Order: sequence, then C-alpha cells, then structure tokens
Amino acid sequence: MRIPTIRGTIDRRILANFRIDPDVLAKILPSPFRPQTVNGFGIAGICLIRLKHIRPKNFPAWVGISSENAAHRIAVEWDADGELCSGVYIPRRDTSSLLNALAGGRVFPGEYHRATFEVYETETAYRIEMNSLDSTAHVLVDGQVATSLAPDSVFSSVADASQFFAAGSLGYSPAGERAGFDGLELTTFDWRVEPLQVTSLESSFFDNAGVFPPGTVEFDNALLMRGIEHEWLSRDSLCCESAHARANFAN
Repeated sequence: MRIPTIRGTIDRRILANFRIDPDVLAKILPSPFRPQTVNGFGIAGICLIRLKHIRPKNFPAWVGISSENAAHRIAVEWDADGELCSGVYIPRRDTSSLLNALAGGRVFPGEYHRATFEVYETETAYRIEMNSLDSTAHVLVDGQVATSLAPDSVFSSVADASQFFAAGSLGYSPAGERAGFDGLELTTFDWRVEPLQVTSLESSFFDNAGVFPPGTVEFDNALLMRGIEHEWLSRDSLCCESAHARANFAN
C-alpha cells in the first residue's frame, strides 16, 4: 500500500521495552521475520505515542489531526534480495481516533483497533493506560523521567539504546485482508530520547504466560521522546506465507 508522505509532531512517545527469549519470539513471528537480538535477547515492547498535526506533507499544520495510539512492536530482521534487513514487526495497533481505525488497512498502512486512553502527565511524570474497546488489549505504563538505564539492561547506555531504536524506524504490519505486510518508515528531524524509570507496568500481551512462559520475558527499559517533528514514509509491501502473527492479545 502506497500513501503520500505524512507529516506531524510526536508530542509524546514512550517505548517500554522487554528482553525476551528469542526462541519464544520466533514462535509468534510470521515469515519472513525472525528476532533481532541484543546480547542474546530478543527485543519487543509497546509504543505509546501521542501524535499532533498529522496531515499530508506540505499541508498547513492547522488541518492536521491528533490522536493517542499504541503499537506492540518486535525488533526483527529478514532477508530481501540477498541483503540482511532490520526493523520492527507490529502485530497490533490501537488508537483513540475513529478516523485512524476506519482508514487503517484501507487507505493507511496497518489495521487499527479502537481504544480508550487515560493519560496523566507532568514535565517529569507519566501515567498512560490503554484499554481496547474489544477487550483484547490492555497496557499501563507509570514512570518518571530518569538520567540512566537500569544496571541490568541489555543496553550499555542510553546512547546505545537510542541508536538501536533509531535504526528500527522501518515497521511492517499485517495488510488486513490482503496478503503480506504494509511498510511504513518513521523519519525524525531531531531524534532525542530520555530514559524513563518505570514504577508500574502492565501488558495483557507480555504478561500472558500462554505466549511468554515464566522466565522468558523481563522488562528492560523505557525511553521517552517529546516534541519531535517527523514524517511517515510509505515503503514497499512484503510478501509472506501468512499475514498474521500467531500472538494472542486476549486478556
């Protein structure tokens, strides 16, 4: 699916990331994706993002729309034309926007589920809770701005984590009723992240022992982005055997 370049502002983005047994991740990834690893661990997580002024490039900001969104992400790699590629596989997207939900998978890459978002935030504290209207996905992240990552993180520093996630800007989502995956790439004009010390974290997906047996998934880190101008660029779709991940998002 090809769309015009979309521009807007990342008003707030939280990436809550887990380190996961790569063999477990491999079981829920559809072909052609396989887990991308860091120090022997697969990396997956949740993106909680508030977008503002979203509109076609070259349109004035005042015509844009705003929305709260959540995306479940898995860092992946795959082979294409003899080259090793990397990015993220996004098995599920949730949104507060009816327009996003209606357009997703039809005129905009990726299917979207409607959800409610309860947000509390200050300059230093954030609490975001997402509940899908179909009752199959729940996320809660509560934390405060910090200065460093936890000592047990798989990343050696904030800069190390920042570089890894900046490189994972190309995302693929199931293409709905069509076979394959829709591609969308995030381009930022000033990539900046801050560590977030998480005090409470809930996820109906990553807490599901039927998908992630005890001991196979641990919280690793959370990163915060604020006030980032950006663009979404459409990328060529990927073909595959099955367009849907085998993950279970039920509570």
